[in-house]
Amino acid sequence: MELTREEESALKGENGETMQMAYRILVATGEATDAEKLVPIEWAHLSGVNYNTIGDAGEEFLSSISKDARVSVKTTLNPMGFDIDNVSNYKLDENFISKQLSIRNSYETMGVIPSFSCIPYEIFDIPKNGTQVAFAESNAAIHANSYDNLKTNKESAFSALASAIVGKSPYSSLRKEDSPNITIEMKVKNPNELSYGMLGFFAGKVGDTSVNISGLAEMDQRQCKAMCGGMGTSGTCAKFNFGEGDSNTEKIEFDEKEMQNVHDELNTSEKGDIITLGSPQLGLDEISDLTAKLKGRSFEKRCMVFLPRTVKEQAQKIGYISELERAGCEILSDCCTCLTPLICKDDVDAVTTNSIKGAFYLKNSNGVGVNLKSLKEIVEDETR
Repeated sequence: MELTREEESALKGENGETMQMAYRILVATGEATDAEKLVPIEWAHLSGVNYNTIGDAGEEFLSSISKDARVSVKTTLNPMGFDIDNVSNYKLDENFISKQLSIRNSYETMGVIPSFSCIPYEIFDIPKNGTQVAFAESNAAIHANSYDNLKTNKESAFSALASAIVGKSPYSSLRKEDSPNITIEMKVKNPNELSYGMLGFFAGKVGDTSVNISGLAEMDQRQCKAMCGGMGTSGTCAKFNFGEGDSNTEKIEFDEKEMQNVHDELNTSEKGDIITLGSPQLGLDEISDLTAKLKGRSFEKRCMVFLPRTVKEQAQKIGYISELERAGCEILSDCCTCLTPLICKDDVDAVTTNSIKGAFYLKNSNGVGVNLKSLKEIVEDETR
């Protein structure tokens, strides 16, 4: 990989140990992905925030480098493990709370924006078409490449942090123009958000780095978001294009049978003890839709609603939050359904959700059963 004189100097440690470490990560990543060079980025979005995922080693590493590391570009953060406003309502041990707050403080010390959201594309302005970014959150990386016309690889927690510090990323893979070798034709009629999530999950399994998807009407952001969430959980695929692609691409159909196969893989329970909504976190449009669907109805069981703090603040001003709380919803900011310690198999046997991403992590990481339903079905079946 070709480096400039300044980059070689930083790699040798002439700009300090932290910058040297960041360049080592980027060079190793670049060599592993056949990158030609490093290119400037304008925005980094970091994972590696939840103490459940990075543990003591991650917390100690961040605490150590935050003494002198500073991000050089706009940098935002994935969700952490709890909402500080209501952490006392949950049975979290003091060690978890202390370590999670340490992680938060380390990132803030480095100049990272404490967004704690997996949907940065809904709460920040999108740069101009073709802008290079470095997104570690899988659904956000796919959304950036496929819907926002940005360019990012599916970054790791380490490579995204290194990119945030240096302000550059390896120029390889999806940062370049690519031609998918698979086209998936959507054959499911009248799809809902669950259908799009299952399409994404299927595409993530059969695709390589990118796929074409045909047979879709024009997608709105909520449908795209569901598909990105599903795709990000099941493989390495990090981009989809609309259309057939060229005549040499392999054609695969996603029909009712394939959709049922995905449903059977993830749906492991006939009912849930609780309901979770928000994986990826809910945006203002989804909060508005949920409020409208409830129409004075109330949930008959516990319903946890995950959303970014900025969305919660907007929704409060409009009156949505008070209506959702009236309906029995627990509103949680700064955290997400996925990998949260707020949902524990010691207390919960199964969870009802409309999220494919949430279903995957609830089943495989939290170890609870999953009952998959569309939002419409959840409101119809679980409220009175």
